Amino acid sequence: MTFTLSDTTYGTDSADAKNAMYNDLRPQLQGLLHGETDLIANTANFSALVFNSMPGLNWAGFYFLKGDELVLGPFQGKPACIRIKKGRGVCGTTVVEGKSIVVPDVHAFPGHIACDVNSRSELVVPVRGPDGAIAGVFDLDSPLPNRFDQTDADGIESLVTLLEATLA
Repeated sequence: MTFTLSDTTYGTDSADAKNAMYNDLRPQLQGLLHGETDLIANTANFSALVFNSMPGLNWAGFYFLKGDELVLGPFQGKPACIRIKKGRGVCGTTVVEGKSIVVPDVHAFPGHIACDVNSRSELVVPVRGPDGAIAGVFDLDSPLPNRFDQTDADGIESLVTLLEATLA
């Protein structure tokens, strides 16, 4: 399926078009994850699939919780911040709040950490381990303002749920 957004800001495409994209991504991800339990392999393929399938991204990747810090995991995009304290930036705030965060304008987010100065919007989704505790986050950045919305959060959460099943 070719996914075309209706305007260049990627902010007004229809929820139906986005849902169709996520409906296509789920079976692709299931195929990549099938029979594999290695965290690095699965998160590397997850990042690559999302980065190469979703328009308007400049970064897609994981951070894993180690003590009170998130540590960089597999990703696609420019080099990134290696460690983020719990509670700092969008990623660290996601860990504290325990829910996905959509940021239409990163410059308006207090304490935003600019790993890539070109990022304008962000979506961060928590990743939970087998015990239900947050094990890390999946982070998406875009050079476009207002790139992400609740449809994206729901779609990425559905993909993260597939990944979480491999962590058991």
